[in-house]
Amino acid sequence: MAAAVVAAPEVLRECGCKGVRTCLICERQRGGDPPWQHPPQKTHRFIYYSDTGWAVGAEESDFEGWAFPFPGVTLLEDFVTREEETEMVQLMDREPWKLSQSGRRKQDYGPKVNFRKQKLKTAGFQGLPSFSREVVGRMGLYPILEDFRPVEQCNLDYCPERGSAIDPHLDDTWLWGERLVSLNLLSPTVVSMSREAPGSLLLCLAPSGFPEALVEGVMAPSRSVLCQEVEVAVPVPRRSLLVLTGAARHLWKHAIHRRHIEARRVCVTFRELSAEFCPGGKQQELGQELLQISLSFQGRPM
Repeated sequence: MAAAVVAAPEVLRECGCKGVRTCLICERQRGGDPPWQHPPQKTHRFIYYSDTGWAVGAEESDFEGWAFPFPGVTLLEDFVTREEETEMVQLMDREPWKLSQSGRRKQDYGPKVNFRKQKLKTAGFQGLPSFSREVVGRMGLYPILEDFRPVEQCNLDYCPERGSAIDPHLDDTWLWGERLVSLNLLSPTVVSMSREAPGSLLLCLAPSGFPEALVEGVMAPSRSVLCQEVEVAVPVPRRSLLVLTGAARHLWKHAIHRRHIEARRVCVTFRELSAEFCPGGKQQELGQELLQISLSFQGRPM
């Protein structure tokens, strides 16, 4: 049933890359020597375990068996059913996809925003799509999302034939609020988290019986690693909902590497308003207008 969705028509002869960003399509067109550069991999790789909230050194690495707490990541598995996934992507594919950077395609449901000038326009914004109403309602059943009211939805389409990826980045904080919420559809992937800040992370030696043993406690920190050399891999299963808050939202950049797109993947990201646009904020009236439009669920891609 889902195979029909995966086989949706793909744009494989054009790309939307600009500046230093590239995809397989423009790399083949440009050719040349030396090869197009990609961000280097971090020196030390850690794996995030959602059942403990810890990041643990990858097997056969210099830090195998060492770990540190990695707060701000919540993973809700099987958030939608296979049938809901199929229906959602089929409805998305009935609307046009726009070419985007690094081999992605996108559909935007939200206001037009100039983040550099901190200005936005509501003209043309008709709300989130109707098929998201049930998904948004379901979010409220979980304590971490019980008051989550999204004002923007961005659908991103990834496929290995285009070399789709997204560079490490932090989302805006002027307009977008504390929680970033992403629904992962069609295939599993890995979200790669990294920091450019100076300083070190203190590590604990994970006791035998990991990961269960970390729930009980760990030894005192006894080793460190430079923040800039660390990448934390967060495995994200198909049909799961990923919520980033706190340090994972504001301090750690998130990315999707090309090597982690092995089949078509659609990511649906929902964003809420920052305090400036909420009650008591200096732009609360505009925020209320945006919410009324958003939660009407009558939108078409911008």
